[in-house]
Amino acid sequence: MKLENIRNIGISAHIDAGKTTLTERILFYTRRIHAMHDVKGKDGAGAVMDFMDLERERGITIASAATSVFWKGKNVNIIDTPGHVDFTMEVERSLRVLDGAVLVLCSVGGVQSQSITVDRQMARYKVPALAFVNKCDRSGANPDRVVAQLRDKLSHNAVAMQVPIGLEADFAGVVDVVRRKALYFDGPSGELLREEEVPAHLVEECERRRELLVDAASMYSDELMEAALEGGDVPAELIIPAVRKGVLTREITPVFFGSAYKNKGVQPLLDAVADYLPHPGEVANTAVDMANEGVEVPLCPDADKPLAALAFKLEDGRYGQLTYLRVYQGSVAKGDSVANARTGNKVKIGRIVRMHADQMEDIPKISAGDIGALFGVDCASGDTFCHPSMRVSMTGMHVPEPVISLALSPRDNKSGIQMAKALSRFTKEDPTFTSRVDQETSETIISGMGELHLEVYVERMRREYGVELSTGAPQVAYREAVSKKAAFDHIHKKQTGGAGQYARVTGYLEPDPEAEFSFENRVTGGRIPTVFIPACEKGFAEALGKGPLVEAPVTGVRVVLEDGNAHAVDSSDLAFATAARDAAKAAIAKAAPVILEPVMKVAVETPSEFQGAVMGLLTQRRGVILGAQDEGSLCVVEAEVPLAEMFGYSTDLRSATQGKAQFTMEFSAYRKAPAPVSERLKEKAREQKGKKRVA
Repeated sequence: MKLENIRNIGISAHIDAGKTTLTERILFYTRRIHAMHDVKGKDGAGAVMDFMDLERERGITIASAATSVFWKGKNVNIIDTPGHVDFTMEVERSLRVLDGAVLVLCSVGGVQSQSITVDRQMARYKVPALAFVNKCDRSGANPDRVVAQLRDKLSHNAVAMQVPIGLEADFAGVVDVVRRKALYFDGPSGELLREEEVPAHLVEECERRRELLVDAASMYSDELMEAALEGGDVPAELIIPAVRKGVLTREITPVFFGSAYKNKGVQPLLDAVADYLPHPGEVANTAVDMANEGVEVPLCPDADKPLAALAFKLEDGRYGQLTYLRVYQGSVAKGDSVANARTGNKVKIGRIVRMHADQMEDIPKISAGDIGALFGVDCASGDTFCHPSMRVSMTGMHVPEPVISLALSPRDNKSGIQMAKALSRFTKEDPTFTSRVDQETSETIISGMGELHLEVYVERMRREYGVELSTGAPQVAYREAVSKKAAFDHIHKKQTGGAGQYARVTGYLEPDPEAEFSFENRVTGGRIPTVFIPACEKGFAEALGKGPLVEAPVTGVRVVLEDGNAHAVDSSDLAFATAARDAAKAAIAKAAPVILEPVMKVAVETPSEFQGAVMGLLTQRRGVILGAQDEGSLCVVEAEVPLAEMFGYSTDLRSATQGKAQFTMEFSAYRKAPAPVSERLKEKAREQKGKKRVA
């Protein structure tokens, strides 16, 4: 497959915007599947891309799923991603390796909270996107409002490429603005595309939108600008390449309309993916040369050059570990020996497959620009594989910090063994899911991005590994911080016969809002030999692991080391690390430490009549209302609420709104906890310490 004919795209959106339904239609029209199923279908089959039992039962996407389709000579690799913020890592790692994306928006809901998060992720990886306004057949559909929101809320230069023919129950098809054709979707599954002349009542609107499109696109083509200025009819052959240029630089976002559920508007979207989204050769990618002091080197999507590929997702399948791989340079074939840039280990490639949801087909190799999967290769998510003759590493993915924890207790020894296996697999697959054993209580603590995230993993342990377990109350990931400057002058002295330990450190620590931990060395005249400075820094960093109030990690601290003393014989790395750790602990206790709690940004979508009840619920939970705006018959209330107050909120919200409201939340920031909350947390910490002493 030529590079120009490959497209690597992701389908991303807010919850329930119709991503998986759209992907199902794409699979059908590209003849990858022979029958379409619904996400919450009554036939029990469920959508192809939601292949996990839990996904089919809940009607949500939990894990991103990859597939590969052919459309008009183009090989399109598609990744369907989840909409819930709890599974944001799945979106993050998909966008890291994709060249383009389709942002799906609901024509009723418009740009919602998770749409904003997904857009931010696309911007982070500079991924060009098309927008697809779905559900134009729904009551209250208003695609024009969605286009306006793309401009206002997301700052996109959104340009409508189509005009809907009718809306809500009368939605019949779309008018292609570029080619001035009306498109209708006939047949039982909308597979027969019928072209007609533009309906008389839409001719004026079509011309108006075409003029706006030509205006926007002419910025990227001198030829198009000349044709537009001459005032004649501008041909489609000039518009398409100009729009493509704007899309590649993320300066134009073409908007398409349709209803995936009613099988309308999907084929023109596939045409747009081929016409406007970049092929791998049009996207600049770089790696860091680890053998040459981390110099940045460009990667060329050429199959004949040395290999550089990124392992972006791991999955423990029926036949062992499956590693999803995006090849940026060179190619990887069965039997090749490649190096893992992180570990330096060489691995021999066995089986190579192309994925179609949970099914796979064997292929001989993956070439530059393509996506595939390897079997039996031991690696971590984010590892770079390269040719043994070079040592380059690609930048990894942004991994958000977990904000919620849960204690797990297996019922018996057999469940304990199975639970350890499950946790080993899940933590390897998902970097936002972590597990640790509390040294003092011996409890297993799992942490993740939200209640749903942890609930899904606990359920998977029960189903996939037969683990019988009980869960403790969810715990919030609190932090501690210092609120004023505090000096330290500490001597560590130990004499036990033979060489002793001696180190003295002097300096101060203070709040640093810019960083979690920063260290500055101001020692002069060799008072502390340079060789011991890294040990001092390590000791200071270790002291931040547990704060004096509730034993939470201390964050936002700047340590300045000003002076000290060393002994010719007794000083060592260990002595200075210990001195720094003890000095910092004492100084933190003097620096008026405070407790910080994670605050979530919550967006509640509710029918307008329940707006008062929703606001009341949020303020009861220490929420600060940021605003409320009407979106047609719905009202969106935005607030900031401490995570500790959000447990059980979904049940209360359903009760207060007759089950008609839904909410999303994502981490916003750490803020100082109010005095009564701090006192309660300190009291709880004292009780736990007392219990441990008694035990």
